[in-house]
Amino acid sequence: MDRWLGAALDYVPKWIDHQMRLSEQPGCVIAVAQKGRVLLERAYGYADQARGTPLTPRHRYRVASHSKSFTSAGIMKLREQGKLRLDDPAGRHVEGLHPEIAKATLAQLLSHTSGIIRDGTDAGQWTERRSFKNEAELRVDLGEAPIIERSTRYKYSNHGFGLLGLVIGSVTGETYNKWIKREIVDAVGLEETQPDVPLKRSTPFARGHSATLPVGERLVIPGTNSTHALAPAAGFISTAADLARFFNQLAPRARKSVLSASSRREMVRGQWRIPHVPAELYYGLGVRSGSTGDWPWFGHSGGFQGYVTHTGTYAPHDITVSCLTNAADGRAVTWVQGTIHILRHFARYGAPSRRLADWSGRWWSLWGAFDLLPIGERVVVVNPGMADGFPDAFKDATEFEVTGRDRGRIVLAAGGASYGESVSRKRNASGRVTEIMLAGNKYLPEAKVVAEMQARYGKRKTR
Repeated sequence: MDRWLGAALDYVPKWIDHQMRLSEQPGCVIAVAQKGRVLLERAYGYADQARGTPLTPRHRYRVASHSKSFTSAGIMKLREQGKLRLDDPAGRHVEGLHPEIAKATLAQLLSHTSGIIRDGTDAGQWTERRSFKNEAELRVDLGEAPIIERSTRYKYSNHGFGLLGLVIGSVTGETYNKWIKREIVDAVGLEETQPDVPLKRSTPFARGHSATLPVGERLVIPGTNSTHALAPAAGFISTAADLARFFNQLAPRARKSVLSASSRREMVRGQWRIPHVPAELYYGLGVRSGSTGDWPWFGHSGGFQGYVTHTGTYAPHDITVSCLTNAADGRAVTWVQGTIHILRHFARYGAPSRRLADWSGRWWSLWGAFDLLPIGERVVVVNPGMADGFPDAFKDATEFEVTGRDRGRIVLAAGGASYGESVSRKRNASGRVTEIMLAGNKYLPEAKVVAEMQARYGKRKTR
């Protein structure tokens, strides 16, 4: 592992821990992989907040639309075996479709450009007002006309991926779940992933949670409902480590993969721009793509009742980050982006020099926390709470150069900050740093600031 990467991964867990405290999320698991190897795996919070069950990296999550990338890999594998082509019309493999849906090609289904309805005219499965549709119910919907003309724009469709599951079943003569588990999941070597429920009785499973509103508290969502014929779109259950491994081996430069390099390039290539979103995002074949700063990525997100998850593989280092949160207001996407911004800065400036190694730690004041983070030849003053809607904690961050054992000078600061001013540290009799002075402002360890604020403003009153 590169030194810069090791230094960055030392900080990521501390940053996520602070995010968890600020957001009061029930639980989060994060994993980072490179070259097929998991480099970081950490769990925070609870698998079931009501019962106080601690969350571990081995707890399985509903990862929802990540399923589409597995389904796409299955189609690409069948293509490599000569059993189908991407320009095959769906009607060649599945009977009983509306004539226009029957004309939709597999490539159009994979890229969400078939024009098929998203979830049917009754989408109550997403609020558990009804169960997910079985094959007979899905086929009824697929007998109706598409919503828009094919290949006119990107139009997300879970039903389209349900149809791809029917294609896989028709071509292989097996159920989708059985074939995809053996030929993709097991072939990649994923031991904590399966296409749908039920799980084995002893399997650790993270429960979903509602947002605090409108009830006023988080409610536990079981998360054990089957997705039936929609498993190819939304059924998968996995861990952050397994997702990191799976998407890491989809990188076109990966040395070992379940697919050829040409198939992987075709999957991850952004083919259709995703409209009406704030970021520049594209969709390939069962894979979404974009960029975080100057690092392009591909991957997928997932939203299930009580779960929000996201995984991305980032060039130029082919690093995969997967973050799983078990709440309806989970911040998985933002936290993956924030993690990548941390990695980007370390990749750019390098691991800290030895003389700066001890200029680190979290310090507090009435205004919250900041982290001293040595990178390369400077120390960056990072606000670990900036990721809510603003994932780059380094943007406009103050930096200072170290001029002595316990002294420094600010050499980079925003216009309203304290450019050119001094930084100093105070130590106790044993030599431990007990106080930071940053441009005239005093920062202390968390416990001391808590005591100071309680003495000044009074302790929090209980209800």
